[in-house]
Amino acid sequence: MSETTFMGVPRDKIAWYPLIDYDKCNYCMECVKFCPHNVFEVDENAARKLNVANQNNCVVFCRACSKTCGLDALTFQDKNETIKHIKEIRKEGAADE
Repeated sequence: MSETTFMGVPRDKIAWYPLIDYDKCNYCMECVKFCPHNVFEVDENAARKLNVANQNNCVVFCRACSKTCGLDALTFQDKNETIKHIKEIRKEGAADE
């Protein structure tokens, strides 16, 4: 992924990535097939074959992979809370200048 910031905030300071509910996931891998950003990692030999390995590759506020999941096994952080967090970081950055 080439984006290192989002709205002027370093991407690694923004918690936005899919959360997998392994009780619902049937490992159909539709999310993996859909996502062009290599957010997911598949390890056929692991107990949990699907993992979110590259959190910072996830496009902030994108939830498209979750829409491919018919079992609703993917969720995301609260958007309003994420916006609030981004604004706080930007405000702190302005104060540091």
